[in-house]
Amino acid sequence: MVLMKRPVLQVALDVTELARALQIAEESVAGGADWIEAGTPLIKSEGMQAVRALKEKFMGRTIVADMKVADTGTLEVEMAAKAGASVVGILADADDAVVEEAVRAARLYGVRLMADLINAPDPVKRAAELDRMGVDIIAAHTGIDQQMKGMSSLELLRSLSGTGLSAELAVAGGIDADSAGEAVQAGAAIVIVGGNIVRSRDVTGSAKAIRRAIDRPKAAKVKQVPLDDQILEILSKVSAPNATDAMHRKGAMEGIVSICGDVRVAGKAVTVQTFAGDWAKPVEAIDVAKPGEVLVINNDGGTHVAPWGELATLSCMKRGIAGVIIDGAVRDVDDIKKMKFPLYAKAVCPNAGEPKGFGEINAEIKCGGQYVRPGDWIIADESGVVVIPRERAYEVARRALEVRKNEERIREEIRRGSTLSKVAELIRWEKK
Repeated sequence: MVLMKRPVLQVALDVTELARALQIAEESVAGGADWIEAGTPLIKSEGMQAVRALKEKFMGRTIVADMKVADTGTLEVEMAAKAGASVVGILADADDAVVEEAVRAARLYGVRLMADLINAPDPVKRAAELDRMGVDIIAAHTGIDQQMKGMSSLELLRSLSGTGLSAELAVAGGIDADSAGEAVQAGAAIVIVGGNIVRSRDVTGSAKAIRRAIDRPKAAKVKQVPLDDQILEILSKVSAPNATDAMHRKGAMEGIVSICGDVRVAGKAVTVQTFAGDWAKPVEAIDVAKPGEVLVINNDGGTHVAPWGELATLSCMKRGIAGVIIDGAVRDVDDIKKMKFPLYAKAVCPNAGEPKGFGEINAEIKCGGQYVRPGDWIIADESGVVVIPRERAYEVARRALEVRKNEERIREEIRRGSTLSKVAELIRWEKK
């Protein structure tokens, strides 16, 4: 394997609108991008016109067509080559006959072939086979859905390095300014970046940061961070709407609002079932919960009497509990508002409950129309409360972060004078 003198920064334009793709590409080039990729979503949306437009606008740059060829190797390579691509993407797990035909077509039309190892069952073995068949570039790639579950492209890249491949190595999938230099050190000649540039509010600045990391790679500082800490860190950066968007409009509680206005909370749930203002179990749960956790209380729908007030809130604050969610009423809100504590409830009522001791702690409950189990994750802000199933917490947090990134880019385009309907091309994409 021979590394290129200067590692290549390839920007993957995984958007569906050509006008946006061209603008983002221009800003990426200003930040130091070498190769411009017409991503698969762009090609599916705009066809070969996307490749032609990129070639016309960036004559001095290498244009990559991420065709993900799975069949008709000659035809699809020919299409991309004639449209202006210099590198054409093929699926690594395509049949050998498809790969061999694609290689022949690539030689005929003077382009290079990049094989994407996404979903290959034995990527190291398949890379060796592709290398023998004459593929020029082999891309270590974990897809976006795999990344959301914690799979790493860098781990795949490391497994390929030092195996004696003559093909150049590329890496794609979740690469950012922190990992780009590490990718080069692991043997990547081509570093492919999508969302961390394309969805950035400052595309040029993000591209520059990654370009610097590639040009001056530093030894990686390995830091083991517990999974719960990773989830909390990500959820602290996103909103409740981001989270429910990431779950396709799932998880949002109904009728429960912030009592203290502009506050937010994220943490694991400690659940409480109580009845008609019985405040014994909610208060006992304060002693059960750990710092950073969130009490989620079902008052069995009663709003005529409050199982929660200022003294319970003060106890929570002293214990380090992150927040409280109540499907029911609260009182003493004038004092609680001064505390700016993340308290969310269905109603306000001055009537005090009594400590009868009915109910239980840390059983599955229903709160605001959503089932909540102990250990499920809660994220709440002024928009409302969202429940994230504990087994999907890392994945949903990662997806919510991608939602936020996409919104940041759209927000920037609106600031520049566009409108939401224009950015989204609503008329074009309305359901027919």
